[in-house]
Amino acid sequence: MKISAQSICQVAIFAAIIAICAQIRMPLVGGIPFTLQTTGVALAGVVLGSKKGVVAVLIYILLGAVGLPVFTSMTGGVGIIFGPTGGFILTFPLIALAAGIGARKTNVAHWAIWIILGVAINLTLGSLWLAFERQIPLEAAFAAGMMPFWLTSLIQIAIVITAGKTLRYALIKARINI
Repeated sequence: MKISAQSICQVAIFAAIIAICAQIRMPLVGGIPFTLQTTGVALAGVVLGSKKGVVAVLIYILLGAVGLPVFTSMTGGVGIIFGPTGGFILTFPLIALAAGIGARKTNVAHWAIWIILGVAINLTLGSLWLAFERQIPLEAAFAAGMMPFWLTSLIQIAIVITAGKTLRYALIKARINI
């Protein structure tokens, strides 16, 4: 398989965008902060498509795993991945995959359904990981890891759809392959 320099740059740019979005955070009760990471992750899938979007997310996770401070609050290392938020981080590729699949169609409702599916899987599996890692009841994990994020996730999805359509159109207009 031949990979173009343009594709490598696109993937690298989105890995950096996700890292920047991870630093935009607001602490919430329960220890899981609200960040714009999922916005960057979904945007990578929408703009780059499912394959390159997932690769951008995997590179972001790999950079964090080796210790670069790309995770929330400028943290990095495998301890973060095996910590309370690890389940959310490890399922980010599923959001990019779902967003990329949704973006194959021009119907915005189709985009929204797929992104919501990706976010739902992320929040569910992340909450299950939180329950396991913290040794807390599932109800408590879902209350901390899922419930506070639904409203903000819907707002982020609206941002992703609006920005994603604009970016995709601009790239196509500029004759940049995505």
